[in-house]
This record gives sequence, structure tokens and C-alpha cells, in this order.
Amino acid sequence: MKKQFKIQKLHGISPYIWAIFFILPFYFILKTPTTLGIVIGIILNVVFFGVYRFAFVAKGWSLYVFGLLLIAISTGYVMLYSYIYFAFCIAYFNGHIKRKVPFYILYYIHLGSAAVAVNFSLILKKGWFLTQIPFVVITLISAILLPLSIRSRKERERLEEKLENANERIADLVKLEERQRIARDLHDTLGQKLSLIGLKSDLARKLVYKDPEQARAELKSVQQTARTSLNEVRKIVSSMKGIRIKDEMSNIEQILEAAGIELIYDEKEAPKHISLLNENIVSMCIKEAVTNVVKHSDATICKITIHQKSKEAIITVEDDGTFKGDYPPSQTKGHGLLGIRERLEFANGRLRIETKDGTKLIMSIPNDSAAKDKEGMK
Repeated sequence: MKKQFKIQKLHGISPYIWAIFFILPFYFILKTPTTLGIVIGIILNVVFFGVYRFAFVAKGWSLYVFGLLLIAISTGYVMLYSYIYFAFCIAYFNGHIKRKVPFYILYYIHLGSAAVAVNFSLILKKGWFLTQIPFVVITLISAILLPLSIRSRKERERLEEKLENANERIADLVKLEERQRIARDLHDTLGQKLSLIGLKSDLARKLVYKDPEQARAELKSVQQTARTSLNEVRKIVSSMKGIRIKDEMSNIEQILEAAGIELIYDEKEAPKHISLLNENIVSMCIKEAVTNVVKHSDATICKITIHQKSKEAIITVEDDGTFKGDYPPSQTKGHGLLGIRERLEFANGRLRIETKDGTKLIMSIPNDSAAKDKEGMK
């Protein structure tokens, strides 16, 4: 009983509807005056629903065989017993055919056979059939529209499922990218500092008896390095919440000023048509590019330009120093340019570098269409 209630809850009233379609033909069959006609009608009814059951799991050529057999039985019922309502069952079956070619072949064959059978019955002027004309018209309309409606709904469900899977994949990729970013940031910020702390601690341990003053100096340096590392860890944690370009430019201005490098910033506001995720990626790329300028370029001027185009945003970081390294960046040498390229590629962006008369990093990232449409509606 519990199993039956579970099945009923799952399928709703569908079992009762199919029971009506199975029982209703007997009402038409029993109006036949001959015993042979009644026997043939009962056999065809049982065969129809037996074939109908297996038609839903048929594949390849068997799908055509079962489909044509159902259409033949339905056509025979119209001509012999004035019963057209098997057309509902066939329309429902056709709507669940996934492949395009079998669907349209059986769909048009069914419509053609139903039209022929109806016209045949009208020409013979069967009294019992003529009394059903309004229901016959409704059945024919259903045979036309129901398969198309079901197929459209099934296709929409398949697309929604693919979209849901794609969104789950994107979410996984975002998490993976975030882990890689955290790993790069920890490597770039903490790796060197922790190594330095270890070396200075060993040196202070060796000097604690030989040269106490020098040991105290080394321990003071260790303390300062630890505080610096703690601040950088806090910055990394803050960056996980998302970085806006406007906020990042304030930090960049302070970094360049401390390094004695002049900042020329041509754009005072962030791009309008990129998503928050892409803006976060751009902010991290600009920060990484400026860090490279400070550490490796020996530059005196750093120029940052952000230009909004119709399809993408172009971000340029340019300095008058010298480029030290290889491009494309090696997987085994450093993480600066490699990290920028990986972040941009994750957002379908690109990185191009020019090393004539200084170093110029040209980063492009596509606009977010939803953000652009929203901006256009305002």
C-alpha cells in the first residue's frame, strides 16, 4: 500500500487518465453488431497499449515500427469503431521523441492518417461519428499542437539542465581560480618573508653569545619582518572579499609614491560595463603589474590607462624601465606575468606585452552584457 501511495503521489492523476483511455474504447467496441468485430476491437485495444508501453523505450528502427503500428491501429479504430481518441496517446508519444528526424516523420504520418480516416468516416456519413464532430475537431487540433508543445517543453528542460550543469562548472572553476590566486599571493608575499625570518632567526641564535648586540639587531629585524608579513596576510584576506579598481588605485598610488615612481593615471573612474568578478580580476592584475614595475623595472614613471570600448575594456600599465624576463612567461620562472595571464584567461581576457622603449602591459577583458543592458535602461 505504501508503494502504491508513493506511485500515486509521484504521477498525480496520470494513471487515472490512462485508465480512461484504456477503458473508453470498449464503449465503442460494444456498439459493434457482430461478435467478430467486438473480438477484433478488444484484441486491437490490448495490442495498442502493449505496443504503446514498449514504444517509449524503443530506439533506432524499432521506434519507427512501434510508431507506425500505433498509427495503423488508431486509424483502424477510427474507420471501424468511430473512435479517434487514440490520437491523444500517439500525440503524447510523438512529443517525447528526442531525435528530430523520427519526430517529424511520425508526426506528419500521424496527422496525414488521422485526416484520411476522419474524411473517410465523414464520406460514409457514419451516424455515431457525426455526433462527435466537435470532439473530433478538438482531437485533431490536439494532435497538431500537443507534440510540438511537449517537445518544446522537453527541449527547454534539457537546456535548463545544461545551464545548471554549466553554472555548477563555472562555480567550481571560480573556486579553483580563487585557490590558485590565494596560493600565488601566499607564495609571493609570505614565502620570501618566512624564509628571511628563518635565516635571521638562525643567525641570531648563533650570535646570541658571540655578539649579543648584533643578535638583538637581527631579532628586531625578524620582529619587523613578522609584522610586515602579518599586514600582508590581512591584505590577502581583505582581497578575498573583492577589490574595486577605485580602491586598488589608492593603494597603488601609495606604493608608487613610496618607491619614488611617478604615477600617471588617465582614467579617474572604473569601467562601467564589466562585472564585479571581472573588476576584481582587473584590480589584482593591475596590482601585480605595478608590483613588477616597483621590483624589477628600475622605472621612474608608471602610466596606467583604462579605456572602455563597446565590447571590452582595455587596461594598460606602462613604465619607462627595462623588461627583465621572458615572454610568454615560463611555468617555472616567477608567478607575476603568469598570474596575470591566468587570471585574464579565466575571464576570457587577453594579455599582450610590448618591450620597446620601456615595458607596456596591455590587458583586455570583455564587457558584461547584463551590466551593459542595465546601464542602458537607466
